[in-house]
Amino acid sequence: MSSVKSVNIGGLKIGGGAPVRVESMLKTPLEDVAGCVLELDGLARAGCELVRVAFPREGLRGELRQLVTKSPIPIMADIHFNHRFAIAALDCGCRSVRINPGNMGTRGLAELISAARANGAVIRIGSNGGSLSAAQLESADGDRAAALVAAVEEQLLPLASAGFEDVVISAKSSSVPQTTRANFILSQRYPFPLHVGITEAGQGVGGAVKSAVGLGILLSQGIGDTMRVSLTGASKDEAETAYSILRALGVRNKGINFVSCPGCGRRRIDVERMAGRVKALLPDGLPDGLTVAVMGCEVNGPKEAAEADIGLAGTQNGFVLFKKGKTVATGGEDTLEETLKTFLAAPV
Repeated sequence: MSSVKSVNIGGLKIGGGAPVRVESMLKTPLEDVAGCVLELDGLARAGCELVRVAFPREGLRGELRQLVTKSPIPIMADIHFNHRFAIAALDCGCRSVRINPGNMGTRGLAELISAARANGAVIRIGSNGGSLSAAQLESADGDRAAALVAAVEEQLLPLASAGFEDVVISAKSSSVPQTTRANFILSQRYPFPLHVGITEAGQGVGGAVKSAVGLGILLSQGIGDTMRVSLTGASKDEAETAYSILRALGVRNKGINFVSCPGCGRRRIDVERMAGRVKALLPDGLPDGLTVAVMGCEVNGPKEAAEADIGLAGTQNGFVLFKKGKTVATGGEDTLEETLKTFLAAPV
């Protein structure tokens, strides 16, 4: 599940057999360093492994330098329009920069390559459907997926010609078909690590579903070394949703796998309410990959969730607690907390 080549950003290996990395981007402006650090701490707790930060002008050098020093996660500076901003970010200690071929082109690439080499830094070329130039679209006859690929190549080929290979490539759009097609093409043409995502996916359920569909198509085909779920909302939600997608695909198992039935006329309990209670009672620090199931009835609950490490199904008198399909305890809803705590303290 990775590219042939790999890069290293602040000790984080991407590609070349490494796990698919989870990224996000700070929503807090760089001017607010304290707020950025607070957001970074939350992202670190959510398992985020690489964070982009917008660096829109050189006057923020001091803030960026502070942030790089204080961050618990490697920082990638997000650069648009001017290659000098990327060089300034490297001078501030960033070991990776993202540049946009749609609004920067090839201006200053030779100078940026020199600075990246001197600092042992990684360059991400990130084309974006919203910033494709008229020339890039025209060269692709209006085919936006092909234009995304052409935009990446506009900057990638000069880097390759200069022998610079500490590169990550990315082609993202708010369209799932455009994004997936562009990434299929790039994955077949180049050995460099791919960053994948559906940009501007939206808010809430709609944004999560759109991201899951696009990322699921790519990751299930072995395409993607690092990913971001781009949601309107808290950045930690992006990281948590990313891990949910990876768990669903069996690619990474960070966190618990929570299973619950949709509920039907046979249900013995309020499944939604019980699932919320069980989640709230689970302690921190449970092993990654642990499966927890909440099922509405005893008819097929333990069988459908037979692989669950912790399973609960509604019964006529309350609930049955089971492990790997075998009953370990029973009780009424008023004893849920005590029964579950006892089981977790000394599992059968």
